[in-house]
Amino acid sequence: MTDEKMPEVAPDSGETAGAAPTDGDTVEFPPRMSDADSVMWSIEKDPMLRSTILTLAVFDRPIDRARFVHTIDRATRVIPRLRQRVRSNPLSLAPPRWEVDPHFDLDYHLRFARPAGNGTMRELLQFAEPIAMQGFDRARPLWEMTVVDGLEEERSAVLMKIHHSITDGVGGMKLQLELFDLEPDAPEKPLPAPPPVHVMDQRERFIDAMTHETRRYLGMLKRNARNVIPATIDAAAHPRRSAESVLDTLGSMRRLMAPVTAPLSPIMERRSLSVHFDTLTVPLRDAKNAAKAVGGKLNDAFVGGVVLGLHKYHELHGAECCEVHMSMPINIRNDDSANVAGNSFVPTRFTVPISFSGAAETVRAIHERVRSVREEPALDLVDPMANVITRLPTTILTQVFGSMMKGMDLTTSNVPGAPFAVYLSGARLEAQYAFGPLAGAAMNITLLSYIDELNIGINLDPVAVPDADALLKCFAEGFEEVLALAR
Repeated sequence: MTDEKMPEVAPDSGETAGAAPTDGDTVEFPPRMSDADSVMWSIEKDPMLRSTILTLAVFDRPIDRARFVHTIDRATRVIPRLRQRVRSNPLSLAPPRWEVDPHFDLDYHLRFARPAGNGTMRELLQFAEPIAMQGFDRARPLWEMTVVDGLEEERSAVLMKIHHSITDGVGGMKLQLELFDLEPDAPEKPLPAPPPVHVMDQRERFIDAMTHETRRYLGMLKRNARNVIPATIDAAAHPRRSAESVLDTLGSMRRLMAPVTAPLSPIMERRSLSVHFDTLTVPLRDAKNAAKAVGGKLNDAFVGGVVLGLHKYHELHGAECCEVHMSMPINIRNDDSANVAGNSFVPTRFTVPISFSGAAETVRAIHERVRSVREEPALDLVDPMANVITRLPTTILTQVFGSMMKGMDLTTSNVPGAPFAVYLSGARLEAQYAFGPLAGAAMNITLLSYIDELNIGINLDPVAVPDADALLKCFAEGFEEVLALAR
């Protein structure tokens, strides 16, 4: 992200994704969920697999309430998802449709509160935890926002809870551009008209879904017809290479979809529906230099710090653990999907060794492991695979993904944030943390960069990790070892 003109957002317009003409980029909002988003929505039949994201933004002063309400009201008028609910059609295989909520009530989605006690960071995190644990009202748009005043040093915070089916982390940062200003005294933007409301009856929904499916299959046939002749010629000319390629792809698909029967950690086996939040902050420049010193990237340093921390935590408990199951979403946005709302990632799963001789070896090993995962042939087939999987009955679909996710030890995620200061209703953003969903794992560790810092949100299952303070100390020591590589 650079200091260039910020992308703008555009509403959807019927069956075709909308893109209002502007001088800059637009964020398009397709009228239906993608197949992958539909999977995330459907598997919440099991509450252990909920896909709730909560972000915590800390500001240097109290937020002007009137300006804030105006800003959010405006955002709901220009970001379609903030006024849309999800409508499924049981008579169709088409993914659920986004539809403007005819009963939209801004006061329901916006809340104002003060934490108990002195307004410390620990108290703020404790205030946020039950908010994250509560499921969404599926009859309403899938977001809530709470302004928290009365924090230490006259600061304030904004908690935003959003369903993962609306967007991934990268897309969420683009949507935030509509909320944040680049200067504290930015002029107030005018309110556009609210989006029109049209609730389809059953006949309209059925016809719309059939039209969607017909267009999709025609598109698939066209793409396949375009590719089949070159593929046939190549197979005839190079039969051995083609056969090996098919076998490689099948093996990759098996690795992508294989069940994970149980966690590998002997001390983080139990699960619950509860969460515990913690945070860490790491200097961005030092982390980049540490990664560069051993031929890695920023994400390698981040995951390396987490892995070293887990190794120390198991040593603390006298538990032997050589490797863990880790899930890592890999961003697959390209030129076609860069400005399309929704999710554009592959939830890769792989084992990560946690017993190394030092930080340098750890970061190098993580770099090679992630590189090999990024080269999996099946990553290009995620959309077609999701299209097939969504045809399964919800109960079976939930069981399939439960078998893939509930044996994970941890999830790590890396989201790039703004490299410059931003403001909300006159208040300067000091730090922002993202707490990703556990979705069956013992913990989710999410990095969100801001200016010159890496803000790390730690979401733990307190039943899997009952001594959170001890784990936090181990993580801090792990990152300190990684940062020492740059010294």
